[in-house]
Amino acid sequence: MSEKEEPRFKKVVDAADGLSLGISMVVAVLIGIAIGVGLKKLTGETWTLWIGVVIGVGAAVNNVYIAYRKQKASLDELSRDPRYRHQREIDAENDDDEHY
Repeated sequence: MSEKEEPRFKKVVDAADGLSLGISMVVAVLIGIAIGVGLKKLTGETWTLWIGVVIGVGAAVNNVYIAYRKQKASLDELSRDPRYRHQREIDAENDDDEHY
């Protein structure tokens, strides 16, 4: 496989990666709720259910942040590609014109 040739299933993997973000958010919240229910049964206190909910929502937010960082790194790598350098120069000229 040459250096410029992309893997055969790259688009499928990228699409599944995007889909997995939504699934991982739901799973994180459900696992958090399960932890909360377990704590409630263990302690007998209703408020411990909310500890699990908070853990699940926190995990879901963390998943979104990780996906954001991954996408940002990918876009930063793309911006360094010489094929898109002319667009960066046009954008820089437009930014200079807007300041006056």
